[in-house]
Amino acid sequence: MNIRERTQSFEELILCPEATFSKNTKGRKIYEEPCPMRTEFQRDRDRIIHSKAFRRLKHKTQVFLIPEGDHYRTRLTHTLEVAQIARSLARILRLNEDLVEAIALGHDLGHTPFGHAGERTLNEMFGNFKHAEHSLRVAELEGLNLTYEVKDGMANHRSDGNPSTFEGRLVQLSDKFAYVNHDVGDALRAGLIVFEDIPKECIKVLGDTHSKRINTLITDIAKRGISGGKIELSEDVKTAFLSLRDFLFKKVYTDNAAKDEEVKAKKIISALYSYFTEHPEDLPEDERGKIAEGQEVCRTVCDYIAGMSDFYAINEFSKIYIPKAWKT
Repeated sequence: MNIRERTQSFEELILCPEATFSKNTKGRKIYEEPCPMRTEFQRDRDRIIHSKAFRRLKHKTQVFLIPEGDHYRTRLTHTLEVAQIARSLARILRLNEDLVEAIALGHDLGHTPFGHAGERTLNEMFGNFKHAEHSLRVAELEGLNLTYEVKDGMANHRSDGNPSTFEGRLVQLSDKFAYVNHDVGDALRAGLIVFEDIPKECIKVLGDTHSKRINTLITDIAKRGISGGKIELSEDVKTAFLSLRDFLFKKVYTDNAAKDEEVKAKKIISALYSYFTEHPEDLPEDERGKIAEGQEVCRTVCDYIAGMSDFYAINEFSKIYIPKAWKT
């Protein structure tokens, strides 16, 4: 028995019946010989962490565009917080922690620069662009060859998704737990809200600090477990959590001075898209090679822009549209 087989035996002893056992994976698009040391989901986790797309998340917007403070969340720190919450819950519920971690780490690989503002702009320019679906394309472009279960969880992590595994559903919940709570902290730090603005009923049920709120949510799920084929909050905690989320949409996501910067972000993305579709000869060599092989220009430009970090997009825009000073 090798190390992978031993781990698979542990899974049979530890995991609950609803869990996804690594030995039962539906496999990869391109078959690969099993690793003697790692399960298939462990291999996926490692591939995602070592991907270029994962590293680029450190300079991609979560909510606040290119923040100057060191403590604001980026797309990368958000991803790590989702993974932490999801892993904690997976261990409690006896679901497959490796699968949960892989899905969580990969769920935002396809996000654009400037967060959802960039996503909306590419959707307008290119058409039918969704970051969850693009995450799968990014994984394919990098040749990660992920398992069906990980790809399914990545593609279905948004509210309108329908993951086929309980691990995918757990990441779907953990994503919300993470962003609602850390966005409260970032909004307080930015001075967009003050503590007294937060609805009192939310504080009463969930807690008055970030750690208390996360603990309340995890504890509530732990008490309920997997019930009736679902993983969900109790009614009072769910009501308080949704109320806090609604508060953020009204006060932070759609109505504050920081969101005014999204207008500028949209102009940058749309200007880059227009320029490169008209001048594909100015794309990097690798991107031009895809066009030469028959890929549509619009598809290539969309992939290129979606992969940019905030800073890279700004620099590209500056090189194209901002006049340079003459040197004597």
